[in-house]
Amino acid sequence: MTSLQRLPALLTPLDVALDALLNGLQPVAPVEVALEEARGCIAARSAPPAAIPSHDVAAADGFALHARDLVGASSYSPLPLMSAPVWVEAGDAMPSGCDCVVDADSVDVSGPIAQVVAEAVPGQGVRRAGSDLAASESVTMQGRRILTRDLLIARAAGLTELRVRRPRLRIVNIPGGRLTADLIAESAHQAGAEVNAVAATARDAASIAAALDTGTSDLLISVGGSGVGRSDEAVMALAGQGEVLVHGIALQPGRTAAIGRIGKTPVVALPGAPDHAIAAWWTLALPALDRLSGRLPRKTIRLPLARKVASSVGLAEVVLLTCMDGAWITLAVGELSLQAIARAEAWLTVPGGSEGFAAGTPVDARLIEE
Repeated sequence: MTSLQRLPALLTPLDVALDALLNGLQPVAPVEVALEEARGCIAARSAPPAAIPSHDVAAADGFALHARDLVGASSYSPLPLMSAPVWVEAGDAMPSGCDCVVDADSVDVSGPIAQVVAEAVPGQGVRRAGSDLAASESVTMQGRRILTRDLLIARAAGLTELRVRRPRLRIVNIPGGRLTADLIAESAHQAGAEVNAVAATARDAASIAAALDTGTSDLLISVGGSGVGRSDEAVMALAGQGEVLVHGIALQPGRTAAIGRIGKTPVVALPGAPDHAIAAWWTLALPALDRLSGRLPRKTIRLPLARKVASSVGLAEVVLLTCMDGAWITLAVGELSLQAIARAEAWLTVPGGSEGFAAGTPVDARLIEE
């Protein structure tokens, strides 16, 4: 017979639950991954490559010359050259003793002696050594998410691998939560995690417990079965395998989420409903993943609210936002439809001790990564 689970009479404040989850978490060890796998991961410290370019190169097609030798040259007073000028194409190494590139119209080579008809300045038409990447600079910034343009620099430097911190995340889908589990898996992959998604064979505690094998995972997420219904046994399964730190969080949506540990592995039990799961993912699981990956604090954008946001005291409520005319437009507060989730550009939480924000109040919202 299935047990009926109860939430505590008093819900745990969100900040208290988050502190308990993050307690003792440290960034995972860096690993080397191929460039094709590095995009989206969090960069770790690495030795800087050689400067790019490694030497001065022509930035344009033309004649390579020494600027000091061209002082006073003009169409009215052509300056004869002592030796034939060297033609270079963009990307060619600059010849020794040359520090500028002038276009073809600036040099008259029709006669027996080439003549320059325009002055130049040092560096004109030249890409200096290290102008794309200095010898002391790393390809990527430690703690920052690796982007496509970072891979451009890595390839230019001749690298085939990058050093990253990529936490191993195991997602356990409890039957009935596949839609939500896919959402969380895709969000986790976008955040730079190495995702291993598995499914429990049934909704009973024994089946869920069997799927909660942490193995070599750095973070364990279960999706579904965290509520108080007769078939919700994810939290009991967690208690049987490890320790439940908090069940019932003052978060709307997401109040039935739970956190715990199995051995040293942190565990977040997410509700099965997409809106409840995404709220608990953003406010609990994602900060844990960021801590494990050594990510720098996520950027926020500060804009005024176009309209008042009202919130219930005692609950931290998630607010979905989109930007319009330099202000945040509220899409949803506390109750998040799938349409609002799809349209949202950013989100924030109203603290549990606040009644909300007045219209015009500047607020810091976190962008939703795509």
